[in-house]
Amino acid sequence: MNNAQQSIDSRIAEQYWKATVARDSRSDGVFFLGVRSTRIYCRPSCPARRPLRRNVEFFKTQREAEQHGFRACLRCKPNEISASTALVQKSAALLAQSNEESPRLGVIARQLGTSTNRLRRAFVQVTGLAPRELAEALRLNRFKKLLRQGARITDALYETGYGSSSRVYERSNAQLGMTPATYQKGGKGMKLGYTIATAKLGKVLVAATERGVSAVYLGDSETKLLAELRDEFPKAEIAPARDGLGKYVKEIVSRTEGNPPRRELPLDLLATAFQRRVWRELQRIPLGKTRTYAQVAQSLGRPSASRAVARACATNPVSIVVPCHRVIRGDGNLAGYRWGIERKEQLLRTEHAEAGGAN
Repeated sequence: MNNAQQSIDSRIAEQYWKATVARDSRSDGVFFLGVRSTRIYCRPSCPARRPLRRNVEFFKTQREAEQHGFRACLRCKPNEISASTALVQKSAALLAQSNEESPRLGVIARQLGTSTNRLRRAFVQVTGLAPRELAEALRLNRFKKLLRQGARITDALYETGYGSSSRVYERSNAQLGMTPATYQKGGKGMKLGYTIATAKLGKVLVAATERGVSAVYLGDSETKLLAELRDEFPKAEIAPARDGLGKYVKEIVSRTEGNPPRRELPLDLLATAFQRRVWRELQRIPLGKTRTYAQVAQSLGRPSASRAVARACATNPVSIVVPCHRVIRGDGNLAGYRWGIERKEQLLRTEHAEAGGAN
């Protein structure tokens, strides 16, 4: 092992390589890869052709890469990552405090001593989202947090700048529509039963209220999966389901094995109207097929909203039921997946085989 990688063990290096192959933008700034044959270093999400593994070494900082004789890639500009990350972190703090539906980017840019264009580029580079999209996500998270802390719905709506509850959910949607009142019960008195089953791709946690499924998590550790559920509903009455949620679990596990849906599952979720539109569209993607983020955005009549679609996929709380794993990058590569890129690949491979090799 050379001096450049003495601080990165083989296990971590392998994780870095998987992130590089997947062009995982979430790893941008976490590490940098240097290509020995060109003496260039890049971000993990660089769109350039992937080098051979034997020609790659990893660095924790851009400074370290440059000290070992590598120069920044002109395509992905990894030398801008540190500055962009710091800029976005400061901006996010301001956005999180804003109650405006359409945050004034120019005002924030002036507060931070930068230009509007530079700030917009930094957001896309670091988060993959436009500032207004991140602001909406932060606002919804803040709204949910206030409800969990026991705030009245009207107070939470006012505090976070929502004009009315219809901006958060649609009353008429019985299947995809946990109301703020129901979510608020997650802070006090909400009853949530769960079951953890074993499937070919690992552990599957299914949690539901009396209205329907609220969470489907995938992983290797039952303890970690349950901890994530408690983190989402910290004051809820969470306990193993008395009936084992058998009718839900059997259906969900069957779907993880590539089988088509045999029954419709009721859902009990809190989401923005746009998130629900995306999730419904994902449920229309046939078994064994995939769509790109741009194609999903186009089908929603929002061709410029591919990054917002990606965000809705990333915040999907009911994997498998809402098959966000069927959405891929425009270049055909798999994007990040909350439950691991390997699981996404396995799900697609299994569904593709069960569907008879459909594309």
